[in-house]
Amino acid sequence: MPTRALVFDFDGTLADTESAVLRSWQEVFREHGTELPMEAWYAVIGTQHTTAAMFALLAEHAPGIDPEALRPRTRAHVLKLLEDLGPRDGVRNYLETAQQHGLKLAVASSSSGAWVNPHLERLGIDHYFGAVLTGDRHKAKPDPDLYLAALDALGAEATDAIAFEDTPHGVTAAKAAGLTCVAVPNAITASLDFGQADVVLPSFTAKPLEALLSR
Repeated sequence: MPTRALVFDFDGTLADTESAVLRSWQEVFREHGTELPMEAWYAVIGTQHTTAAMFALLAEHAPGIDPEALRPRTRAHVLKLLEDLGPRDGVRNYLETAQQHGLKLAVASSSSGAWVNPHLERLGIDHYFGAVLTGDRHKAKPDPDLYLAALDALGAEATDAIAFEDTPHGVTAAKAAGLTCVAVPNAITASLDFGQADVVLPSFTAKPLEALLSR
C-alpha cells in the first residue's frame, strides 16, 4: 500500500524539547540536594505522567515540598530554555517533502494541547498538520489511542501511515495501533531500546523521506 499519511510525535521528535525539560528537572532536584536518576526519567519519558512522577520522586528525597508552588517556576524555566529552540535538523525538509507528495499529516502527543499547539506555532510548522491530537483529550502513550485518533482525524488506515517517534513508549503506541514506525531518537533517548521500531534513524537528515515512502 502507498503511504498516504504521516503521524509525528512532538516532544523530542519534531523538536528536542525533552532536553530542556530534563535539564530543568535536574536543576530542581539539585536545588533540593539530590540528583535525578536517569532510569527514573527514562521510565516516564514519552508518557503523560512525567510531571507527577518527578514531583513524587522529589518528595521522597525532600519531604514537605509543595508541588503547586514549584510548578509555575519549573514551567517558566523550561519555556526560557526553549525560547531559541527550532525544529530538529531535517524536520522541515520532511514536512515540505510530505506536502509536495500530498500526504496527510498529524501530530500525536501525550502532552497537552496547551503545550503542543503554541510550540508548533512558535516553530512555524503548525500549518503542515491537518490534525493535532494531544494527551489531554486522549489516553497517553504507550496506549495506542492517540494514534487511532490521528488515523481517524486524517481519514487514513494504519497500513497507509508511518509514525515518527523518539521514545520506546511512543513506538509501542504506534505499533499497537498498527502503523509502521520510524524511530528517530534524540540525544536523551539514543541509548534506549528501539527493537520494536521498523526503522531506526540517527536523525531526520540520515535518510530522505522518499526512501521511507518506497518501503
